[in-house]
Amino acid sequence: MKRIYYLLTPALIIFFTSFTNNYGWTPLLDNKLSKWETYLSYRHKDGYKGAMPVDKNGKPVKPIGYNNDKTGVFTLVKNSTQPILHVSGEVYGCLYTRQSFKNYRLKLKVKWGDKKWVPRLNEPKDSGVIYHSNGEAGVDYWRSWMLGQEMQVMEGGCGDYWCIASSAGYIKTKKTPAKKDTMVYDPAGVKTFMGAGNNFVQQSHNYEKPNNDWNTLELICFGDKSLHILNGHVVMALSGSSYKDGDTYKPLTGGRLQIQSEAAEVYYKDIYIKPIKSLPKNYQKYF
Repeated sequence: MKRIYYLLTPALIIFFTSFTNNYGWTPLLDNKLSKWETYLSYRHKDGYKGAMPVDKNGKPVKPIGYNNDKTGVFTLVKNSTQPILHVSGEVYGCLYTRQSFKNYRLKLKVKWGDKKWVPRLNEPKDSGVIYHSNGEAGVDYWRSWMLGQEMQVMEGGCGDYWCIASSAGYIKTKKTPAKKDTMVYDPAGVKTFMGAGNNFVQQSHNYEKPNNDWNTLELICFGDKSLHILNGHVVMALSGSSYKDGDTYKPLTGGRLQIQSEAAEVYYKDIYIKPIKSLPKNYQKYF
């Protein structure tokens, strides 16, 4: 499997700072997807339970791999006046940044396409942004992504939290009578450790726009804390971000960004990032 690692050299720092606007935001989309790489795993089939896919002879099937997107899972919309990313969803995988980031605000807009694929034909359309991403791709349940923390992008679930691989952290949660087995984010809830089997927390409220309009998502990361913000509303707050290394949990506070391909067609635009020197005061109350 091809391994790709990048160092934040002075040249990259200059590149990062030279294309910012007056407010300090740097665009991550351009007309060549020059700031991104791809990884594709498999066209997962119905009944997948996490085992390595095998061929008709029972031999393991190799993933499509790095920078081998021949079917155009990740492309730019043609004849658009601005860069718009089209994710077909046909193959599980990710578009990930060449550069790693730490202590930042990320904002983007997202909108659904029409297509869905096996094995999620009868499920809500799904994607996601995975942050603090480190290591090789393909280490998760779906064998498609890097270790990291996920800000869910899903119909009815934008802003949900998922642990990816061995990531972990703390979220204030409550349980609802309607879904007794589902934890929901609540700023007044009980501080709950996520990881080691507890992998999912539902957003506090669904603030998605009707009629498949563009939704604005923002991610704020500083130190071991992160916030998922949907159309101006905080719907998730994570603290103590970490990952399990053997028997020890270690801090997870920076890394690449991944955009998931997860059996649904989706569009992204206006992806911007800027560094921050502290957690904004108006968001400190969520911790």
